[in-house]
Amino acid sequence: MATKPNHVYTINFTVKTSDGTVMDSTQNGEPFAFIAGTDSVLPKLEKEVGNMLISSKKELTLPPEDAYGKYVDEAVQVAKRENFPEDAELKPGMEFIATGPEGERMPFHILKVEDDGVTIDFNHPLAGETLTFDVELVDVRPATEEELEHGHVHGAGGHAH
Repeated sequence: MATKPNHVYTINFTVKTSDGTVMDSTQNGEPFAFIAGTDSVLPKLEKEVGNMLISSKKELTLPPEDAYGKYVDEAVQVAKRENFPEDAELKPGMEFIATGPEGERMPFHILKVEDDGVTIDFNHPLAGETLTFDVELVDVRPATEEELEHGHVHGAGGHAH
């Protein structure tokens, strides 16, 4: 069975890095729901979830190229402190969004703060990581017209207005 576009897939999951560090999980909360075909989850994860039966479980290991990409050294840069809000207390790990030359959003996080500059990283925090997902498919249903219009799931496991 292939993933059905415009359908809501509800899953429970735990995702770990190759060293076993849990990066995210629905274990102590609500399941996660997404609309297939909206780039809400990693494409390979979406494809594999689409091949599952309701109530089935699967372990899926994604290499960096199927997850958040390879780590690119050139994506690490040193920015001037004056490029940040004057009153911001900058610390490693803080996340910001820059605006690219064509108006695109470019998320980055701070690696190091020094007197002469701030080392920033445009790589996704999980770039270069092999990720293992333990996934359970809880439910599949057609998305409502409102969900399709808004581009996200409403209600339990989704977005409530």
